[in-house]
Amino acid sequence: MKTPSPPLRKLIGIAGIMSFIVLWAVLVASLSRFVEQWPILVQAPFYLTMGIAWIFPLKPLIRWAQSGEVDDPKRD
Repeated sequence: MKTPSPPLRKLIGIAGIMSFIVLWAVLVASLSRFVEQWPILVQAPFYLTMGIAWIFPLKPLIRWAQSGEVDDPKRD
């Protein structure tokens, strides 16, 4: 399959990133009903982790949008 041109890849990448972030935010917000019952010292690490963890599933999409390759060339 032919890789889309760089401007199209970036547009697709931006749309995918924004969609994922919205879905992630909805997921975290839907969990707030349960999380609010936890002690504040447990809530803080949970929200900190959820606020950082969204980037890991997006790494391949970001790499593809930038270079057109899904695999990390540094791993070879």
